[in-house]
Amino acid sequence: MVAGLFILDLLKNKSKCNLIYMPELPEVETIRRGLNTKIVNKQIIGIEVKKPNLVRNKKSEFRSILHNNRVLFIDRIGKLLILHLESDNYLLIHLKMTGQLIYSFKNDLVVGGHKYSLSDNFPNKYSYIIFSFVDGSSLFFNDMRQFGYMEIVDKEGHKKARSKFGPEAGSKDFTLKKFRGIIKGRRGVLKALFLNQQIIAGIGNIYADEICFRAKVLPNRLVDTLSDSEIKRLYQATQYIIQKAIDKKGTTFKDYRDSDNKKGNFVKYLKVYGRKDKKCLVCKKDKIKKIKLAGRGTHFCPSCQK
Repeated sequence: MVAGLFILDLLKNKSKCNLIYMPELPEVETIRRGLNTKIVNKQIIGIEVKKPNLVRNKKSEFRSILHNNRVLFIDRIGKLLILHLESDNYLLIHLKMTGQLIYSFKNDLVVGGHKYSLSDNFPNKYSYIIFSFVDGSSLFFNDMRQFGYMEIVDKEGHKKARSKFGPEAGSKDFTLKKFRGIIKGRRGVLKALFLNQQIIAGIGNIYADEICFRAKVLPNRLVDTLSDSEIKRLYQATQYIIQKAIDKKGTTFKDYRDSDNKKGNFVKYLKVYGRKDKKCLVCKKDKIKKIKLAGRGTHFCPSCQK
């Protein structure tokens, strides 16, 4: 598998893979890397749109721009995939809660995104947008609940899309000075700040919980009560957790192999997420609690975090 996305030889591998949650930055980054090795520079010879509501352009315009076009390379900001097209346009793809990108060629299947069943044949009833490439390979956009989208934009639209995101967690440009500037003068709950993509791009529910735990700060702390040392710990934890998750190809699946047939997953490094009522792995005396915060299930250790 490749970070929220994996390669599978359908004739040899029958293991089950379970998705834990909506893809976040590390998972989308892995999807980006995986698809960069599969669809770049391949001519698109067919495009089928079964659910026009998943496309933010007119269906006819969407199909005409993509037909005979090529993807030159795949970029990303936060959780948004950006496919740079030969025609000087950009194809934006957001998987949201239940979206999947499935690349199929002969016996290889590359899947990224939400949970799926290995018993499924692709395309299936949720394959709402289908790309056909000149070499006979296909790319399916599946979305059971239809929250995701695709949109073709020009250079101005590309610039506008990027402007909606804050600095990206884990990047070299995301400095301690910049993080302090983000925190300064803000109010509200820490968890909500981490989930706001306009403030910090790419962090979702799992990594927000893990960052707060590593920094020893409660996720329900008010931002304006954070000390300078706590801000520094939160910054360091953000950089560490996001980079580690990218290195381990995300937390989407419990068991997978990447395109080089190597195992890897950040799930084994989770300290609080998904561990409600289990003994803390660090203090080994308290149990992990789960509350609802900023509209999301939130995990923490009452002893380790203050």
